[in-house]
Amino acid sequence: MAPAASKARVIVVGAGAREHALAAAVASGGHEVLAAPGNAGTEGVGRNVPVRADDVPGLVDLAVSERADLVVVGPELPLTLGLVDALTARGVRAFGPMAAAARLEGSKAFMKRFCERHGIPTAAFAVFDDPDAADRHVASRPASAPPVVKADGLAAGKGVVVPATADEARAAIDGLMRKGEFGAAGRRVVLEERLTGEEASFHVVCDGTRAVALAPAQDHKRVGDGDTGPNTGGMGAYAPAPIVDAAVHGRVMREIVEPTLRGMAAEGMPFCGVLFVGLMIDRGVPKVLEYNVRFGDPEATVLVPTYRGDWFALLEGAARGDLSGLGLETSSGPVARAALSVVMAARGYPDAPRTGDRIDGLDGPLPDGAFVRHAGTSRAKDGTVVTSGGRVLAVGGVAPTLEAASRIAYAAVDRIRFEGEHHRRDIGRRAQLSRENESARSTEERVRTRHPKEP
Repeated sequence: MAPAASKARVIVVGAGAREHALAAAVASGGHEVLAAPGNAGTEGVGRNVPVRADDVPGLVDLAVSERADLVVVGPELPLTLGLVDALTARGVRAFGPMAAAARLEGSKAFMKRFCERHGIPTAAFAVFDDPDAADRHVASRPASAPPVVKADGLAAGKGVVVPATADEARAAIDGLMRKGEFGAAGRRVVLEERLTGEEASFHVVCDGTRAVALAPAQDHKRVGDGDTGPNTGGMGAYAPAPIVDAAVHGRVMREIVEPTLRGMAAEGMPFCGVLFVGLMIDRGVPKVLEYNVRFGDPEATVLVPTYRGDWFALLEGAARGDLSGLGLETSSGPVARAALSVVMAARGYPDAPRTGDRIDGLDGPLPDGAFVRHAGTSRAKDGTVVTSGGRVLAVGGVAPTLEAASRIAYAAVDRIRFEGEHHRRDIGRRAQLSRENESARSTEERVRTRHPKEP
């Protein structure tokens, strides 16, 4: 295998903005990149190969025939299908966990029980294979606090229902378990306590025992401004997230990341790849909402520019099982700058996105610091770039501050057009609210210190 310092041949598996961001980062280091299957953006930084991300035999054959030095697996499905296992068996180095470790995302029941075994803070839960028993559990709960309903298996980010009433919880159980709305993924459900606070995305690149922390980020799941409308795969992201200050960062590493790595190793499935911890943070106390075993999308589009190290060295070191030379971060993370990205979505997304619309403005000048990462795009026969999915582009900005990155990102968004396009105008608003809340808390503390209340 090629050492990190020489030119390597790297296959990036997937077709989203995440894969475009990773492919561009690797290519910027002078390495040769193939994307399988890629999109209209990845073809600008490497070569697209028409092999689907879930075609494990086809991807293994591609890696062997191309003599790949590293395969970087983007989506979760090929990881749970055992792509890394199959590549390793053929002598190909791969970035991502083995199938056994990928169960941290592939099964929510496994994930919750793992946290329980290893004392990792998460919401109280119960697991059900019988819908009638699940209904009885809902009935046993206070009507004002129905449990969150989660499909056990992979459901493309749509298998979680946060009900407002017990009736909504029972309807979600009925849809998942009796009606089979997500097939096998919903045959088992996890019902868990609803946590309050602010969410954050915490990514660490792992080699089995060590972890390099990336910038804490925040995603925006709802389709509309003000977190309204249905859930999506993500409408934008930014990093760093102020809610994860140095104290919270330290707690996440000590109480969640390190016990997770120790627990996985102790159970015979050491975790190599990227561990994405979905957090709920309430008054400085972090708890695990979920684990993902791959980079978030669109989070990856802001994690790439906020990491100041060499991306190939990071990915290859994790795949090799040795991150010892990369300056492990345990406090504030390797943040060099701020980044914010806005998802430009197709008409009808997230329910029934329209495809085939021409995208204009991609070839025009963009503001300094702007970037465009393709997600649902392809190239038409006439050479134009057209929409081919619901989330079409992630358009962002990089700057010394989040405010400046936001201005750059939205200026770039305004220069790109396609029929029926829609996007949120409030990406990054939570960062401002977090700073305002922290400022208010600091002021209140100073007042209490100067004028303590009488007992």
